[in-house]
Amino acid sequence: MRRLIGLVLAASLAAPAALADTDVKFTLDWKFEGPAAPFFIALDKGYFADEGVNVTIDSGAGSRESIPRVATGAYQMGFGDINALIKLIDEQPDLKVKAVMMAYERPPIAIIGRVSQGVTDDPKSLEGKTLGAPPPDAAFGQWPAFAEVAGLDTSKITIENVGFPVREPMLAQGQVDAIFGYSFSSVLNLKAQGIPADDISTILMAEKGLDLYGNVVMVNTDFAEENPDAVKGVVRALVRGYLDAIADPAAAIPHVLERNGVLDKDTEIERLQMAVDGSIATPAARANGFGGVDMEKLSKSMDYLKISMDVSDTPPAAERVFDASFLPPLEERKIK
Repeated sequence: MRRLIGLVLAASLAAPAALADTDVKFTLDWKFEGPAAPFFIALDKGYFADEGVNVTIDSGAGSRESIPRVATGAYQMGFGDINALIKLIDEQPDLKVKAVMMAYERPPIAIIGRVSQGVTDDPKSLEGKTLGAPPPDAAFGQWPAFAEVAGLDTSKITIENVGFPVREPMLAQGQVDAIFGYSFSSVLNLKAQGIPADDISTILMAEKGLDLYGNVVMVNTDFAEENPDAVKGVVRALVRGYLDAIADPAAAIPHVLERNGVLDKDTEIERLQMAVDGSIATPAARANGFGGVDMEKLSKSMDYLKISMDVSDTPPAAERVFDASFLPPLEERKIK
């Protein structure tokens, strides 16, 4: 009997170790570039391991394309645009995805143009121009709402569908006057194409009246229900990774360079710094802690999505889209 009791006690003490076997496939929204550094910091510094989760990270094909990867269960967690997520949940209320951590409190969605081609930071300068738009791009997804809040005459603007790989080269070659994209990606990619900084104009939609959230960490709802502690562990580890990257962007970049050797170190430091300053460590994130959302702002953002993404007049509740229960305590999320 004593031997049996001993075995039972040993098994119960070993039970927490089972969490170490919780595998999590995670899809990013895009290539391994500077803004992806927090994910690899969490991996390389053992933050995931500290939480008892075995995380593998794959690149993505767009901030909207990562959502169905998670919804189908091909990936347990992922990184993508919350606005596209709202649209899909509106269409499919039973979609097996929800957001659990806000990364881009202010989205980097932008229209990037050439000053030499008549595009300035004034949205009105887009009239009479041709804009290159990758269909899956999150910035292009908000074009109808942005055009409305900016008071643009879209009949005077030509939209040309372009692929992600040729987006910046086409602008650099003058084949289009401006492109849709993330500011910290397209601006630096244009510089790499040889375009001088003073010839690049950036129209940030969030600074021109479109008050939206950006990219979030998402989870498959079935996986979250079955493995709540694992999801909390991934989120806690990512919060630590983001806080490290905010504190020292230069030290964060080597974690990305190990996975993408063609990157230029200085360019990626600048890219991450742009993301930190413009989207991640915003005044709201500094005041209220990294990772959370203002539910009132999230609800109001859906009014814009009714215009830009044909979200219905009865959109999903903010609590259906974003579940804050997986976040660590506020004191662990404060930006120093």
